[in-house]
Amino acid sequence: MILRYPLVPRPVVREHLSLEAAAERVGLHPVLVARFVEFGLVEPVETTGAEMRFDVACLQRLTAISRLRTDLGVNLQGVAVILDLVDRLAALERELAWLARGERN
Repeated sequence: MILRYPLVPRPVVREHLSLEAAAERVGLHPVLVARFVEFGLVEPVETTGAEMRFDVACLQRLTAISRLRTDLGVNLQGVAVILDLVDRLAALERELAWLARGERN
């Protein structure tokens, strides 16, 4: 006898971090992270008054920003250009993979 269980979708709960917690996790000062937000390099998932909350996925981007600045000496304008190009490249790679899957079917 095979028992079958219905698939029940469960909501994905994403962890949100305060500005201070996000900054601490990547070893940056909260004021610096706030400056990155002002410059448009990262976006909080929600803002309530002066309180900003960030998705955990933002930590990878904050780490990349920090490494570009400290390891390579790139200024914020350069970081913005580099991150934009990386985002575009990732989108193109996803599109290419999607097109390759479509041709196999």
